[in-house]
Amino acid sequence: MDFDFDAPPDTPLDSMRAWLRDAERDTDLPNPNAMNLATVDANGRPSARIVLLRGLDERGARFFSNRESRKGDALKAHAHAALTFHWDVMLRQLRIEGPVELLDDEASDEYWNQRPRGSQIAAWASRQSRPVPDRETYLDACREMTDRFEGCDVPRPPHWGGYRVALHRVEFWQERDSRMHDRMVYVRRDDGWSIERLYP
Repeated sequence: MDFDFDAPPDTPLDSMRAWLRDAERDTDLPNPNAMNLATVDANGRPSARIVLLRGLDERGARFFSNRESRKGDALKAHAHAALTFHWDVMLRQLRIEGPVELLDDEASDEYWNQRPRGSQIAAWASRQSRPVPDRETYLDACREMTDRFEGCDVPRPPHWGGYRVALHRVEFWQERDSRMHDRMVYVRRDDGWSIERLYP
């Protein structure tokens, strides 16, 4: 679905969902829901990594992770993040910025129970972002967790769960010839959305 930069809709959510559907339907990307998550740690140092979008609604964009990871530590220190989808084959980029909140146990359990068992085992075995002496140490931990949960469901670790990035700033970017790109930004206000076209 093309975004009308000359007559943008009053709110961004439907267009965001349409661009995500286009990426899922019209590309050969293995993970069209992959997004770059940027955070700032307690010392003001930025970092970025790719995570997968696991839901989008008017409250924000959801993803799940180990909350004791580097990203988890950063979000504890500064509960604000930026997300970027870059669909190069579609010549599009979608950016989201906003405060971050933890998803509740019910939402985290619901997604956890959909994960493959191997991924559940790996989540228990990995001390994400911490040093590990060699791969075999990690594989030994995976085998230990496999034995520990043999014959039963794998429960969600207490340190693993979901996050939601609120839609406080949303930007649509469309590549054009000669770098004369289109950019439109939505900023949430108390009374709705402000909408502005930006220079590329």
